[in-house]
Amino acid sequence: MVSFRRFPSVLSVALLLAILPIPQDVFAQDHVVSPADLQKAAAAASQAREQNLAKVRNFFSSDEAQKALKSAEISYQKVDKAVSTLNDEELARIAARTDKAQKDFAAGRISDRDLLIILVAVAALILIIVAVR
Repeated sequence: MVSFRRFPSVLSVALLLAILPIPQDVFAQDHVVSPADLQKAAAAASQAREQNLAKVRNFFSSDEAQKALKSAEISYQKVDKAVSTLNDEELARIAARTDKAQKDFAAGRISDRDLLIILVAVAALILIIVAVR
């Protein structure tokens, strides 16, 4: 017979013996997204960001853009540095706007003057977004 003093330790041992045979898989959670899918999504996001950065930098590096920035007394280096600090969502929006402006200009829908105004406005918007943070 077990004495009452030893009862808590005997009970503890009995509980441990009952719990130990349970497979560890019971406690593991199934992940909804596999690590491979997470890696693919991260790579796609990184690639999209690089493409958006290239679009915006290409827009500001043209001769017309350089002239417009100089006339507005905005430093290209300052704009370029600010572009790299934008988050993915902001960068995607700016890239879409610059892409549209370039396509409209190429199609003849906007004039040189309009493109320069858009360019300066986008540069100012980028600098404001970065300054507000």
